Amino acid sequence: MIAGPLLASRPDPVVLCLGAHCDDIEIGCGGALLALRERAPGARIHWATFTGDAQRRLEARESARSFLGAGALERVRGYEFSDGFLPWEGARVKACFEALKRELEPDLVFTHAQGDRHQDHRLVAELTWNTWRDHLILEYEIPKYEGDLGHPNAYVGLAPELAERKLKLLLGAYPSQAGKHWFDAETLRGLMRLRGVECREPFAEAFHARKLRIGL
Repeated sequence: MIAGPLLASRPDPVVLCLGAHCDDIEIGCGGALLALRERAPGARIHWATFTGDAQRRLEARESARSFLGAGALERVRGYEFSDGFLPWEGARVKACFEALKRELEPDLVFTHAQGDRHQDHRLVAELTWNTWRDHLILEYEIPKYEGDLGHPNAYVGLAPELAERKLKLLLGAYPSQAGKHWFDAETLRGLMRLRGVECREPFAEAFHARKLRIGL
């Protein structure tokens, strides 16, 4: 609802996607990225994850290729910090953010929600706002045990076929996650359907837009 029409009006929008873990981006904004590629095929989408062993990082690269196309692999970065320990690696993680800031001037940043109770997610959200203070930032949501889903205020509507495509790509990309009780089509489709109800769309992904500057 926000990202597509807004960025489609620009010839080559730059989008930065940040995820603490290797599947976070696809879960949180994979549908929005697929929709954006349809509406703004010239978009330059950058993809950065901050934790993961060799297998997870390989899965993430293949997932990024399936979501963004093979030509996007040069814009995919996978850092090697330990899952669950990002806050205690804060200085090194901050240095990665500063390097991205020197390289990129994004029109839109997708990141974790600041109210997320997972410590890795929360740090990525905090550093996002610390690094890009004058940019459009949309915070995505991740369903999990902590039960911290909130009240989003921005939506990207998804047609049924696009929602199913997201699920097929995501679930097929991460065999390492298949044993997790929440990593299944029912959970992820259910959240997209609920958010679709909230914005009068078949399906949707929802975001927190904490600060918007509007030109009238």
